[in-house]
Amino acid sequence: MKKVLAALLAAALLLAAAPNAQAAAKKVRAAFVLLETINDQGWTTAHYNGIQAMKKALGDQVEVSYTENVMNPADSERVIRTYAQQGFDIIFATTFTHMDAMYKVSGEFPNVKFMHCSGYKTRPNMGTYMVRIEQGEYLAGYLAGLMGFKNVGTVATQPIPEVVRGINAFTLGLTRGLNETKAKFDADKLNTVVWLKAWRDPVNETTLAETLAGRKHDLIRQMADTPDSAKAACAKGVPAIGYCMDAAKYGASCVLVSTIFNWGNVYTDQVRKVLDGTWKPEEYFGGFESHGVGLSPFGKAVPQAVQDKVLAAMAEMEKGNDTSFAGPILDQAGTVRIAQGQKASDKDLLTMQWLVKGVNGKLPD
Repeated sequence: MKKVLAALLAAALLLAAAPNAQAAAKKVRAAFVLLETINDQGWTTAHYNGIQAMKKALGDQVEVSYTENVMNPADSERVIRTYAQQGFDIIFATTFTHMDAMYKVSGEFPNVKFMHCSGYKTRPNMGTYMVRIEQGEYLAGYLAGLMGFKNVGTVATQPIPEVVRGINAFTLGLTRGLNETKAKFDADKLNTVVWLKAWRDPVNETTLAETLAGRKHDLIRQMADTPDSAKAACAKGVPAIGYCMDAAKYGASCVLVSTIFNWGNVYTDQVRKVLDGTWKPEEYFGGFESHGVGLSPFGKAVPQAVQDKVLAAMAEMEKGNDTSFAGPILDQAGTVRIAQGQKASDKDLLTMQWLVKGVNGKLPD
């Protein structure tokens, strides 16, 4: 009788464990729509590296497909719809210009999960994701200010909130660093911004960076999807700060630091939620506290004392203490945009279309 009971108990335990074993063995099919080639050394390479990090973290629990060079709305819609028709569980669109296409297709496939990078449109099956790269840009500006740079030239891309708040964050960090060193500077012309009006245009990006260097700007700030402005600055012997990927290979002494997107943490988290059945169409907006943002190793020209101060500020952000957009903050006209004792809300940041005091240049039409 004891043997029979033991056998029944063992069978019951196996049956009880079966659903969990099945859930643990489930494979998620994840598709990625990429803007450029995976070796563009910028925006798309960063996303590709994130995909590889996710695959390493999840192993055979995830099956991945991706399509490169999806730039215009018509191609975006075609590629996204094809993945949905093929039964992928979750589809990631990795740039702002994919937004309308994903929003349209997501309405036609309610059982597929969709995530759009840097946009704002959502559905019950479509969320958004972006990281607080402006935190990294604030720290990069802080580093530059501590080192005494006060005539920066920035090659900006498109005048959307993501880029605008990055320009502002860098300028605010720059101002803080200069104030801490008690440097004298022109408070209205710390950061001269020129506009590429494109995410990727290596020829014009190089020309604009060379022009800024030729006008005696003492530091060049890269913001494009490609590293050509940092590369051009280093070729001219002008220090640079990289964006998206570590630009140090263009000059270990020239590139002071680069702001980094850690997409792997975002993708791993989203796919894990699909695996365990907890996925929801959230509006993800994480920073250093969730390791969505990072800084590259410091360049050889950055003094240890400066490194220590920047790392201390980063440690505060990792704890959730982000004061990069804490008031008082003035715009270019001297109007108070964020009052003393206040901080910019996520809505303020995600819709930002004004430039802070210290930026020399205007938002293009």
